[in-house]
Amino acid sequence: MNIVETKLLTDCAADLIEAAQLLQSGQVVGIPTETVYGLAADARNEQAVRQIFAAKGRPADNPLIVHIAQLCQLETVAKTVPALAQKLADHFWPGPLTMILPKQTAIPDVTSGGLDTVGIRMPAHPVARALILLSGTPLAAPSANRSGYPSPTTAEHVMRDMEGKIAAVLDGGKCDVGVESTVIAFENDDTVRILRPGYVTKQMLESYAKTVILDPAILHGVEQGQIVRSPGMKYQHYAPRANVTLVEGTQIAFENFVRQHARPGVFALVFDEAGRIPGVPCLTYGNSGSEQAQQIFARLRDLDDLGAAHVYVHAPSREGVGLAVYNRLIRAAGFEVIQI
Repeated sequence: MNIVETKLLTDCAADLIEAAQLLQSGQVVGIPTETVYGLAADARNEQAVRQIFAAKGRPADNPLIVHIAQLCQLETVAKTVPALAQKLADHFWPGPLTMILPKQTAIPDVTSGGLDTVGIRMPAHPVARALILLSGTPLAAPSANRSGYPSPTTAEHVMRDMEGKIAAVLDGGKCDVGVESTVIAFENDDTVRILRPGYVTKQMLESYAKTVILDPAILHGVEQGQIVRSPGMKYQHYAPRANVTLVEGTQIAFENFVRQHARPGVFALVFDEAGRIPGVPCLTYGNSGSEQAQQIFARLRDLDDLGAAHVYVHAPSREGVGLAVYNRLIRAAGFEVIQI
């Protein structure tokens, strides 16, 4: 990959126009969304999309999500839109929900990971939607990090991972949600399958769909060679350089376990309400699921900055948004979970 100068742009009108022009010319731009920062390119431009994969070091069979700004754009990306998909779009868009739908021929195979379906969402971040409209095209945009590393929730994170690899990063502030969107597929006219959990929870979806299923891959690895329909299902993701172990148990049991395993380079990631663990450096990552979602990726990056070699993470609840945080952590840990 050629080394390029990566511009850091703001969300002012002139910089938005410059970012849109870069996208129109086939360049890649880091953009803010309410979930995490994305690495955006024209979803219909095969060569531009290939630059995303090159910048991230992302496997080619890992599909991308296509972002739109208005409901009228949905039919330019999706070949068919089931009634249930329209109902969910009406309620949850703009917002952190991605729907897997049959794709239009204008979306190349490189964007969809070789599948005949594509993930589509309308982000809630006003800068992202303004940029999509200004560029005049749907944008393919996976998370703007090195493949497998914790996702970025600030422009600074993106610059650290992508400087010299992409044309620009558009700074739209810190992400509000902090974990990637919920990804769903449609089993039939009234059944939704959650492929990747996010801020839109199973309970929220059950208000609009008769049946909502959690895919087994949310908590378990997929089989070797298995085709996946959503990002974040197949490979180890979200992992810092430090080794991560997820530990399930009470606060007292967790503290005792970590003390027993204390040694140089060992850190603990704990809830805000937890006490400090003598002899073990600790970082906190919130109490509620939404707080933990906002903070988890930044804390994993912080641990690398602090030189952590091994991190024991007190596992969050699997209820509500907590399931999304647990899903990211179990993948960061390579499915290494200890129950105490």
